[in-house]
Parts: sequence; C-alpha cells; structure tokens
Amino acid sequence: MPKYTYTEKKDTRSGFGDGLLEAARKNDRIVGLCADLTPSLKMGPFKNEYPERFFQTGIAEANMIGIAAGMTIGGKIPFTGTFANFSTSRVYDQVRQSVAYSNKNVKICASHAGLTLGEDGATHQSLEDIGLMKMLPNMTVICPCDYNQTRAATIAVAEYEGPVYLRFGRPKWPVFTSPDEKFEIGKAQHLIDGNDITIFATGHMVWLAIEAEEILSAKGISVEVINIHTIKPLDAKAVIASVRKTGCAIVAEEHQRNGGLGESISSLLAENLPVPLGFIAVNDEFGESGKPEELLLKYGLSTDNIVAKAEKVLNRK
Repeated sequence: MPKYTYTEKKDTRSGFGDGLLEAARKNDRIVGLCADLTPSLKMGPFKNEYPERFFQTGIAEANMIGIAAGMTIGGKIPFTGTFANFSTSRVYDQVRQSVAYSNKNVKICASHAGLTLGEDGATHQSLEDIGLMKMLPNMTVICPCDYNQTRAATIAVAEYEGPVYLRFGRPKWPVFTSPDEKFEIGKAQHLIDGNDITIFATGHMVWLAIEAEEILSAKGISVEVINIHTIKPLDAKAVIASVRKTGCAIVAEEHQRNGGLGESISSLLAENLPVPLGFIAVNDEFGESGKPEELLLKYGLSTDNIVAKAEKVLNRK
C-alpha cells in the first residue's frame, strides 16, 4: 500500500484564498491588496466579505508594496497578491527598502510560481524568486506543498510578526496532507522514514518525491522524505539529523538550482556534515510555454528524474 494517497486535486492558490478569508474572520487588522489579479489569486471571497478591507491597486505592483509597508505603521497586517514574478523581480527595490530593511509586517503572497504556471511561458514563470527573497535579511520564505498546507500556512503567516514571502501555484495538484494539521513556520515536515537516502523537497515537488519513494521502495531502497515548506529559516536540525542517518540526499525544487533550496541545504551540510548530494532543479535556463507536466518532464523535474538521481547519488555513498 502507498504511504500517501489523494482523493482530489486542488490548486494551492485556492488554499491561499481560503486561508486568507479564515484568518481575516479572526483578525480585523488583516487587509488585502491586489495588483489587478483578484480572481487569479483567489482573493474574491475576501473582497466580497470585507470590501472595506480590500484595496485594488491596479497594475502598479511597486506602489502596492509601498502602500502595504505604510499600512503596517497603522497596525494593519497587509497581504499583497500578484504573480510570483511580479511579487519579486518587478518590485525588488521596494521589497528590499520598504519591507525587509524596515522589517515591516507585510505578507507578500505570490501565485503562479515555477514552471507549472504552464502556458503563460518564460516571462511569467518565476524560477528565481526563492533566491531573491531568501537573500533579504528579516525575510521568511515559505513554499507549501498542497491546498491544505497552503491554507494552514496562510493562517500561520497572519499570526507571525515580520516580513514573509509565501509562494504557491496555479495547477490543480494532489491534496495529501491533513486539513487539521497545524503549520509550524521553520519546522520541516517528516513524511516518510528511511535509512538509505533522504529526499528533501518543497512545493509541488513534495508529491513527486512521495511518488519516487514508492518506486524506490519497490526496488528495496529505503527512502526518507522530508517536506521543507519553510526555506528560510531552514530547519537545520532536521536536515542534519536525517542526513546523519541516511548518509546521502537529493533536493527537489521547482526553481533554479542557483539560489534555491538545494543551495541552502548544500551550504549547511558542507559546514556540518559533507555527504553525496544530488539536485533536481532547473539548470540555469528560462522556461517556456507548455502544459505543466510536460514542462516538468522536459526540464528534468519529473518523478522518474528523482528516481534516477537518487540511484545515482546512492552509488556515490
């Protein structure tokens, strides 16, 4: 029997929309700002229930970040919403100066991240955003794995004091985590125990890591799967403990290899516990238009790629 199954697929952006509304019902300090993408960010229910707390800034993302930073001075908890590409590279100066440097309590919520944005192509597929945001002092970076976890993460982010970058996606994806599980910022989620190799994964790649584990298990390979939903601060204790047990690891992420989760984990292990490592990520390329599953396959981010990489790393132990 598989260790994890799913009965439905839902987009993680809907988890954000539902989590935002739930958090707002508990805290009237929460406000929402959107850069002309309200339906895409699933912020419509929040807008309809709390129109006086919703601000449509138009296609002026830099201004949206500045407004959000200013709102924190009056005690508001602003959630900004637009695509990941527009939440980071387009507004990096404003995020750096007005939010991170000033340590403002702004929640930068970014949809349509990674290759799985699909048909909108390279100009909209943000593959550099994690690197950009994790380099900023004071910034927390979160990338949940499914609808339930994105909903829970959004609620947790509302209660957290400080700048946060919350990354999620467009496609319908397997829902396999519990709807009742509390989200702990900075705490890795241990999904499957194993002894031969660790797979660290984040975002959509967590489900593919689970699929890969099932294939490897059938070959007699014992795989540990850990969901790194909080990329910064990284749960160093969990990473080191797992690798000390298994002796090797791979990292799977829907992001550039340069600047991503793999870079953070390799840096940590280089200083504390050097072991054979492998990386499943985009290798210094822009994306292109296509269906999400086809793009993951073309750029080496499929379940089979994870299996092959794990076997290759195991040969280096």
